[in-house]
Amino acid sequence: MLIFLNQSTTQQLIREKFINIKIAVIGDLMLDRYIWGSVSRISPEAPVPVVRVNKKTVSLGGAGNVACNLAALGCQVHLLGIVGADIEAEILTREMLNLNIITDGIVTDPNRPTTVKTRIISHSQQMLRLDDENTGAIDSDMEQNLLERSINKLDDVNLVILSDYGKGVLTNHFLKVFLPTARQKGVRVLVDPKRTDYTAYTGAAAITPNRPESELAIKHSLISDEDFEFAAQEFQQKYALEAVLITRSERGMTLFWNGKSYHFPTQAREVFDVSGAGDSVIAILGAGLSAGLSWTEAVELANLGAGIAVQKVGTAPVHAEELLQVIEQEGISASNGKILQLSDLMRQIAAWRVQGKKIIFTNGCFDILHIGHVVYLEKARAMGDVLIVGLNTDQSVKRLKGAERPLVSEADRARVLVALSSVSAVVLFDQDTPIKLIEAIKPDILVKGADYQEEEVVGADFVRSYQGQVALIPLVKDRSTTQIINKFPKIIPNWH
Repeated sequence: MLIFLNQSTTQQLIREKFINIKIAVIGDLMLDRYIWGSVSRISPEAPVPVVRVNKKTVSLGGAGNVACNLAALGCQVHLLGIVGADIEAEILTREMLNLNIITDGIVTDPNRPTTVKTRIISHSQQMLRLDDENTGAIDSDMEQNLLERSINKLDDVNLVILSDYGKGVLTNHFLKVFLPTARQKGVRVLVDPKRTDYTAYTGAAAITPNRPESELAIKHSLISDEDFEFAAQEFQQKYALEAVLITRSERGMTLFWNGKSYHFPTQAREVFDVSGAGDSVIAILGAGLSAGLSWTEAVELANLGAGIAVQKVGTAPVHAEELLQVIEQEGISASNGKILQLSDLMRQIAAWRVQGKKIIFTNGCFDILHIGHVVYLEKARAMGDVLIVGLNTDQSVKRLKGAERPLVSEADRARVLVALSSVSAVVLFDQDTPIKLIEAIKPDILVKGADYQEEEVVGADFVRSYQGQVALIPLVKDRSTTQIINKFPKIIPNWH
């Protein structure tokens, strides 16, 4: 479900605005080589797998992969960096031209090889990576050449992305001159950092470190949401940044902006390869900001893109069509997806918590929905922002109320419940009690009818253990499913 983004507006923005956005990507250029094959035996020469090669491919890596993602989104891309005077540089240039990436910012250094990363992949799994590179700082002549070209680009672009892989291209002097110049010209600069000290990035608009990078910079482990909030705020204040986005792998992302933290749950259903996912994130973030999205909107869009990226093998870009499709799916989920599996509900709860919403939980059979139920649910919802209803399955109802119940199937009961404006989500449970749901959801308020005593409410002790509330709501007098059923023999003579 979309949190900050509007479905139709965002889709229109991607279709109509991305093609007019101009972004410069400056940093460490690399050639990614892939050797694809299969393994069926161990070598007799040594205890290593033998890979039977099926194909070989190349793609843009490092800063080139950021540019590739921007091109896949439809943006106009200027790529600036250093390459060697070698065959790998020729391959890189050919790949850039095929993607319509503007290459007049590429500087050739005859004394430095083009960085090449070779990955050996079998059955969609990366087995080995070989790095051929020089990570020393570029010399002063190369630095000055690149700096002049980069500053000249500031008059032609909406935004700049610095892709720092620590290969010696983005030197301290380069950053010391370039970042204040960009800020003076009013051009936002996003930085994907690889240093352990972020001082050189002072004055950028934002940095986008991942969890290990953040831990090295902050000098302690990051585990809880509060840890990431602290680290992001520390970076923002210490380095005079507009915002900080920390990517957290399977834990999603944390944004600190405008004095507040926002946590975005992960979007990926299945992770095949995280290679290059950070490049996709910063590319989509940059495109979204350039198109006029707020930080929260742009990060939500980038988070959707990250979910696409990690389902691909290798450093494959996220295309505009893929973003449009996943936004469409999220929009459908928002309008028709109030009946949720627990796994999907937990993802939605994480999104609600990002928005600071107070979550209420109640449960019941709701067999033959009547005015008593409606009033009860309305009063429950009024206690907070979101009302989740745990609904007993048909089998659970039979065990609790007898073989002739329920009178209405679980599918119909769920569908009627979600038609009520007071109900935010319905999740079915097959157990006799909802304790497992309560422990998973951790509601801010647990609600039951006042026909219960508080000590009788399932899950009450657990909710109170983390300072949650337990509330009892008075029932509407003379309104119950049992009373309705008791009238049936008078209406239907053969009822039994």
